[in-house]
Amino acid sequence: MQRLLILTGLLILAAGLAWPWLKRLPFGRLPGDIHIVREGFSFHFPIVTCIAVSIVITLILWLFRR
Repeated sequence: MQRLLILTGLLILAAGLAWPWLKRLPFGRLPGDIHIVREGFSFHFPIVTCIAVSIVITLILWLFRR
């Protein structure tokens, strides 16, 4: 459990340091993501991004379990 927490912290730190480059990636703005803008209201639901991230995480975990 300690190793998992340390690894998670290091990954979050690396993502924070790489944020200027990571924010240029199209995640959150993929075709199929729902974005509704009305007067005084904005709603964004990145469903396709969630599915893509879920597939990538599933594949990585599947590879580590083998």
